[in-house]
Amino acid sequence: MKIKNLLKVAIRSLAKNKMRTFLTMLGIIIGVASVIAMLAIGQGSKLSIQSQISSLGTNVMMIFPSASSSGGVRMEAGTSQKMTLEDATALIEKCPSIAFLTPQVRTSGQLVSGNMNWRTSVYGVYPDYFSIRNLNVDDGNVFSMSDVRSAAKVCVVGQTVVTNLFGEGADAVGRFIRINKVPFRIIGVTEKKGQNAFGQDQDDMVIAPFSTVQKRMLAITYIQNMLASAIREDKIPAATEEITAVLKQRHRLGPSEDPDFTIRTQSDIATAATATASILTILLASIASISLLVGGIGIMNIMLVSVTERTREIGIRMSVGARGRDVLLQFLIEALLISLLGGLLGIALGVMASKLITSLMNWPVTITIQSILMSFLFSSAIGIFFGWYPARKAARLNPIDALRYE
Repeated sequence: MKIKNLLKVAIRSLAKNKMRTFLTMLGIIIGVASVIAMLAIGQGSKLSIQSQISSLGTNVMMIFPSASSSGGVRMEAGTSQKMTLEDATALIEKCPSIAFLTPQVRTSGQLVSGNMNWRTSVYGVYPDYFSIRNLNVDDGNVFSMSDVRSAAKVCVVGQTVVTNLFGEGADAVGRFIRINKVPFRIIGVTEKKGQNAFGQDQDDMVIAPFSTVQKRMLAITYIQNMLASAIREDKIPAATEEITAVLKQRHRLGPSEDPDFTIRTQSDIATAATATASILTILLASIASISLLVGGIGIMNIMLVSVTERTREIGIRMSVGARGRDVLLQFLIEALLISLLGGLLGIALGVMASKLITSLMNWPVTITIQSILMSFLFSSAIGIFFGWYPARKAARLNPIDALRYE
């Protein structure tokens, strides 16, 4: 029989039992929709993480003192006090692959203004910090290196600090606050950035001159860590080598000795974060794919019932010249039609569900052509795989026994 005739017979057969056909398709529809929605959520999350990490600066490097040990107990990175301001100065002077660098100290502080107070993190840095972190000032100005040298009591604050101390939309520039009883004048407010990929509020902070925080608030002589950015992203390896060479020389470490510092790059963090998101995407898609397998089992079940119901019809067709492969192809086409139509409806439902998730829950969702094609091809493969056994069973029927079947 010609494919065209087989297709007509398959459509006529499926149309006879519309409700049964639809219920059989339902498993494929739900399965495909689930796969598309889960992949969209996973892909959206991954792109959102990449975007937020990139907003911190794609060529950022963080330099920490290595882990210290106390009483035989090894502490976390950054607990050592072996990094000094002279190290930062040497890196600025001797590392041509570095565009910006700042030493950094950090503490927490209770901020007070009038009868309002707020607790947040206080960063002591150089003005280059704003370039490294892609931070722009929405109102006012940033402090200068002369403020750092004179340990000026000025600061730049985030929008969250302004809201909690002065109220929504208040003009904070020029106002005075006390941080751990030390008076500071606000000279700038950073533009709103919201939460980062790790759920941290990027607007809840105070940024002050490095020497002010180091001497007046912490009363220490060392630096806690350094932030740097390479001149270009492809220069990160060269910048890492230059930093390692300079710090090893300053700390009198031989070429074969382990460094007493740790260098972490933003690309390392981005790779780890997106790898986690990719695993989550695969997990979600795998769970959703179970629905497709259940739909495939439903197709096999209905096709077996259909073969049993149409045994006499199969015998008549064979007796007038239909070959086994014609019968096999007929039932395969029926199974394929169910899965293909179910796949198309599932794609439409999956796209609508993804858009609904975005509008109702504000989750980042990204629908890709690859996920749609994969779901469609998978549903087609399900139809062929689970339709093969019933089709082969029909093709192997003995025409005489089939004609006698009641």
